[in-house]
Amino acid sequence: MQQPSPPLPGGADVIDVEQAEAALVEHYPRLVRLAYLVLPPGLGRNRRVLTAHSVTQRALPRGRTATAPPTLPAQRGTAPRTGDPGYAYVRLRVLRSALEAGLPLRRMAWPKRAQLPPLLPQVWGLRLFPKSGGAEELALDQRLSALSGPARAAYVLRGLEHLDGSAVRTVLTAAGCSEEEATAALTQADAVESQYALLESPEFDPCSLHARPTDLMRRRQHAKAAVAALAALLVCGALLGLPGRGWGPDGAAAPPYARNPAGQAALDPAKLTRVAPAAWQTSARSDFSVWPARGSLTGDSALLRRALAVWARPGESVQVSATPGTPAGAPPGPPQLLYAGEIDRTRIVLLYDGLRIVRYAEPEQGTSGAALDFARVDGASAPQSGAVVMDRADGNVRYLTAPWVTGAAVRDLLRPSAAAQRLSRTKDGVTAPFPSPALAPAGRPCTAWNALALTDSGGTRYATDLGELVPAHLTSGSPDAPRETGPGDWETTACSLAAARSHGVRSVNSWEYARQKLPESNGTADWVCTRAETWRGGGPRTLVLFRAPGARAAVVAAKSEVAAACGGRDLRVLAGVRWKSRGGNWYLVAGGSKEVESVSAAGADVAGHLLAVRVARGASVELSGVASGGMEVSALR
Repeated sequence: MQQPSPPLPGGADVIDVEQAEAALVEHYPRLVRLAYLVLPPGLGRNRRVLTAHSVTQRALPRGRTATAPPTLPAQRGTAPRTGDPGYAYVRLRVLRSALEAGLPLRRMAWPKRAQLPPLLPQVWGLRLFPKSGGAEELALDQRLSALSGPARAAYVLRGLEHLDGSAVRTVLTAAGCSEEEATAALTQADAVESQYALLESPEFDPCSLHARPTDLMRRRQHAKAAVAALAALLVCGALLGLPGRGWGPDGAAAPPYARNPAGQAALDPAKLTRVAPAAWQTSARSDFSVWPARGSLTGDSALLRRALAVWARPGESVQVSATPGTPAGAPPGPPQLLYAGEIDRTRIVLLYDGLRIVRYAEPEQGTSGAALDFARVDGASAPQSGAVVMDRADGNVRYLTAPWVTGAAVRDLLRPSAAAQRLSRTKDGVTAPFPSPALAPAGRPCTAWNALALTDSGGTRYATDLGELVPAHLTSGSPDAPRETGPGDWETTACSLAAARSHGVRSVNSWEYARQKLPESNGTADWVCTRAETWRGGGPRTLVLFRAPGARAAVVAAKSEVAAACGGRDLRVLAGVRWKSRGGNWYLVAGGSKEVESVSAAGADVAGHLLAVRVARGASVELSGVASGGMEVSALR
């Protein structure tokens, strides 16, 4: 049972900068971890790491001395933190800044320093993120992300700082929370399972980091664009004094850099490619290149001009997004018009240039708040070019379907026995809205996963929204010969699709590569591998899932973003997981694909591709296998 934390010594109400600096340097890793855990997860892992370091490094007093709140508790525990007013002071400063970083920006008020991206530290060309933990750390992170900032702070102060409820309330109010907010935060924090030991995990350590490069192609394009922009500015300065009316009303587009025939041709609505409505019926291709121009505004030259101009040079007010690996530059020439119309009081234009789908959206009135989205779709086949996202709003998504689609429905992959719900479509092929799994709030339990079922002359194909312009095509079976997925193929694994959101995913295949009879007559478990292939070719996301008998959902046994396993080029896969029998005994169970001829772990070496061996609960076990020809197979982790 936690005891009340001791108050500061009576004479320790004045903190000098040397005392605060000594506490910050000594306990820097702990303070950064506290900031990282309290910061809003919506910042993303890279910015969250940098912001955690930034707010910690700014925790020193601005002057030579500072006054500590007389009721501020120090941490209960062993020396040197017990009764250390310097540590209590910098902890309060770190906590206050981390809470301010989670506050929403207000239109009529200046943002607080912590709400802005950190000026220092900065890392160019790299993404930094803590080491990945296990399933328990991931589950705790999801539960914490669903809490408010003060509630996360209350949970972390309890678990990391070992403060009792009264002390936590005192710290929160000193950090700027009202009494009501502090009480509500404690109530929320107490509703989360007390897994305080996990807070010390490397998953939440922003001082022990992995580094990966940012998008190298985009960096190269930005460097070229910067050089081109500098040259264009010089040209523009020379042209400012020349007479002329300019390029016309381009809405939210930035001012033109210079006039050139190729650029003007790409921005001319009259030169847009418009495919005949029936061209797809006789074409040898079935992809976006044979989509006809549809929508009620295909004749609105002003709208099309604005869309093309914003694509070529988006202004500062335009919200631009691109899937990973997708260049966001201007069109190389007049693109193809797929759609121009109005949906939910938003004018939408869809364009295609052979490599990318581009979606331009603007409000019904004016162009303030215009958005431009890019998605790479080169080499799309008929199943991957069956639909494009029109808009997402209020948790729902709408699609524009291909001209060859004869029927559309939505099906919950977690409930394959339930009938599919038919989706109505307009004459232009725009579906009715339905809930999108890509818009589900972070941290909420996965209780449904909707997929879009499209029917054409070749049958029914399934796709799902993963936050991109083009939904990911779902397939099943062996990766060297995948088939169209069926309603029951994703019943226990659909929730794992959340790991592939917003990564430029082209298709996801689910492959049940092994079934294993568990020890002590505990039934039969399934081993499933899901692999998400991207449009850019690299960066596949592979998950190995283990489903115990009677379990509603599978658990992640291993994951990788670099391995060739589970792909069409390498069918060999091996993974293991600790499993507890109904009798209370712990086992390492491992499953490999049929290409694996023997498996070794914990001193056991068995023939075949399945293994189950008794192990201690926390024992470190190495797992390996051997395939035909004596080739070693490393286990995915």
